[in-house]
Amino acid sequence: VEATFFSDSFYYSWESVDLGSVPFGTLPKVLSNTLSCSSYRTQGGVHVHEDGLTVTSPVLMWVQVNTEIPDPLLSSAYLMGGLQHGSVYWKTGASQVLTNLSPDLLLHKQLQACFSIKDSPVWMDSSTTAQCRQLEAAVGGAQALSSLTGSRAYERFTGNQIAKIYQQNPEAYSHTERISLVSSFAASLFLGSYSPIDYSDGSGMNLLQIQDKVWSQACLSACAPHLEEKLGSPVPSCSVVGAISSYYVQRYGFPPGCKVVAFTGDNPASLAGMRLEEGDIAVSLGTSDTLFLWLQEPIPALEGHIFCNPVDPQHYMALLCFKNGSLMREKIRDESASCSWSDFSKALRSTEMGNSGNLGFYFDIMEITPEIIGRHRFSAENLKVSAFPGDVEVRALIEGQFMAKRIHAEGLGYRVMPKTKILATGGASHNKDILQVLADVFGAPVYVIDTANSACVGSAYRAFHGLAAGTDLPFSEVVKLAPNPQLAATPSSGASQVRDHQNLVIGFVL
Repeated sequence: VEATFFSDSFYYSWESVDLGSVPFGTLPKVLSNTLSCSSYRTQGGVHVHEDGLTVTSPVLMWVQVNTEIPDPLLSSAYLMGGLQHGSVYWKTGASQVLTNLSPDLLLHKQLQACFSIKDSPVWMDSSTTAQCRQLEAAVGGAQALSSLTGSRAYERFTGNQIAKIYQQNPEAYSHTERISLVSSFAASLFLGSYSPIDYSDGSGMNLLQIQDKVWSQACLSACAPHLEEKLGSPVPSCSVVGAISSYYVQRYGFPPGCKVVAFTGDNPASLAGMRLEEGDIAVSLGTSDTLFLWLQEPIPALEGHIFCNPVDPQHYMALLCFKNGSLMREKIRDESASCSWSDFSKALRSTEMGNSGNLGFYFDIMEITPEIIGRHRFSAENLKVSAFPGDVEVRALIEGQFMAKRIHAEGLGYRVMPKTKILATGGASHNKDILQVLADVFGAPVYVIDTANSACVGSAYRAFHGLAAGTDLPFSEVVKLAPNPQLAATPSSGASQVRDHQNLVIGFVL
């Protein structure tokens, strides 16, 4: 048996344990005695460094997690998604090792000397503020960088992580022959050679010109020397990047004709998994709220992110994150609705659209979009007030949350179209009264969809799309037989007039 798993503190791996001969009740002792050297001190799979800002994961941990239990049933095409913004640094000479893997040996044992950086920076890292400011200054400011790459400089974005490594560990950088994203790194393992970075995941690096789909020379130069040759050329997200490595054919039984489609990030894969189409919007209502937007003509801004669309190279996707999501809703439920979701829903039903002119915006923790904190209430006379009655407070919260989402989505170029649908997922999507407010604020029908594993499902859809890409088959045709989302709410009569009035009074707040 080869086994791997996570706990809160460690990543463990055992190798070649004969469980058939283990007496009942002695398994923990046997396993502890056969624990391999592949044990990494982590917290939930990551290592938070002493400065509290630097967050990394062991590269060899990813090797084992991604490859020790592959599924050869995916015999036509193989594709996975990786967490966005993480990066892997292949040491000079690693390509030779990757090309000549022995099927008789475990992958992580063959690759353990192949990385110039042993612990890879991940999306949780926030230690590159200085590099962010340097990058923005080099291209003419934050808005100029956003217009070029789809986002202003963010600490977790890969270009800034590369710049930090080059500045603080130039020897390791000089010994790096290839830099991969987590997605293209995983694809490289299955290919047995370096996989290119796809457009969609590549647009989360602060390095790719999203309009031209090429690396920005100004951004590359601002981050590190010789960076373009270390990154390789980006490719369309639906590209077939090669055939499965002979390692997987011989060790795991993959058919030699299995194709590898370009791997992408978890967020682009989720857009594919939710089957968004032009003009659609997906709203994930969880601990944090997230919007996924399908855009034709994006307007990059200082808030939010524009990525290349993973299923249509002519279009784009936008991503907006809001920290004050379900936890904020739960607080107002407890304070104004007797800790009851039933009373919370009654409050929404007993108050009218537009809340009689009362507006509220609630940020108990520092918000991402916009960068603001505190509770801000405004009466029908546009005067700031300290409190609302309970029912008014509940509606003010929900309307305010969705109005903020709509305003920031429109700021990135989103417009409701006649065929627009909103796909809602997450815990709050089970509350039909909350979804009714969502439909009224956006002026579009709301559907619910079960997307507990949207990134995994999206990767499977994209694998099939990659195989059909040469036939110009649109993504919508690939997924047309998938289960349809269920209609949950339609805009109420008069909702558009209420939205027009609200637009006149909320701009100065957000």
